Amino acid sequence: MKEYPRTAAHGRLLRAASIAGLLALAACGTVRPIGEGGAVSAGAYLGSIRSQNGLTALSADPALQRAALEQAGYMAQTQRMSHTTRLGRDFRSRLRENDIRGAAAENVAYGQKDLGSLFQAWMNSSGHRRNMLDPRFSRYGLAYAAAEGSGRRYWALVLAR
Repeated sequence: MKEYPRTAAHGRLLRAASIAGLLALAACGTVRPIGEGGAVSAGAYLGSIRSQNGLTALSADPALQRAALEQAGYMAQTQRMSHTTRLGRDFRSRLRENDIRGAAAENVAYGQKDLGSLFQAWMNSSGHRRNMLDPRFSRYGLAYAAAEGSGRRYWALVLAR
């Protein structure tokens, strides 16, 4: 298969396709990014967790938010917690499509109704805890989507340098 150089037009096309996909997901269920108020609350939780461990707070980032929303929406639509979609799109491909470069990590979860129980669950998991306490990270995006019918929330947190 021949490789073609990525162009600015290609990046715009991928972003447009991502937005179209999110709109399609929204039609299938409730897809909700953590909005400004939620981002402040999430930032407070993350900031407190990191501060207690001698680390700096993280800043909310729109590109990371989009990547988190894509994954949360996919998980809610399929009612399956995963880092990879059925089409084989993994975490790294979502990062590339959202122009996110460098070190990054993703935490996913389902079922938690609020930020307190979400962050507590992640802190009780060594891998998720390690991601949130990684000193390389300075930005985050957090989103959830509710599965149609059950209303169960599927969460995605994307952290990056």
